[in-house]
Amino acid sequence: MELQSVRIEKPEAANFILGQTHFIKTVEDVHEALVGAVPGIKFGLAFCEASGACLVRCSGTDAALLELAKKNALALGAGHTFIVFLGDGFFPVNVLNALKMVPEVCRIFCATANPTEVLVAQTEQGRGILGVVDGFSPKGVEDEEGITWRKDFLRMIGYKIK
Repeated sequence: MELQSVRIEKPEAANFILGQTHFIKTVEDVHEALVGAVPGIKFGLAFCEASGACLVRCSGTDAALLELAKKNALALGAGHTFIVFLGDGFFPVNVLNALKMVPEVCRIFCATANPTEVLVAQTEQGRGILGVVDGFSPKGVEDEEGITWRKDFLRMIGYKIK
């Protein structure tokens, strides 16, 4: 077995969701879940088929995000995984529950805009995701100033009431 780290290639601020699923119907069902959760959402989705033709299956509402999803899915090459890139102004917090409710979705590895490395195991049979490195390690524990900043930030972006 060989262990590899595959860096997700994306624009700095782009949000994406990486997950594991179990059926070719995933592409249609994830697409429908995303457009049902947020009208007008822009996204690109790619799914690594794990049997049969073993193709990267894809769908989306934005051509550039679709290409980004295909490129990263091919680089990961892990069967039964999917990756969704979200357009500007669309965030994982708005679609995660809808994705988790898709019957084929087994797990979500990460949902982030951070620099991300995916830890992949390569065997004679194929590739599988072991986990992800999402962002950076903590540099300490927040103090009162940090708590105030966090609370103010959440209110500024509309996620908490003043």
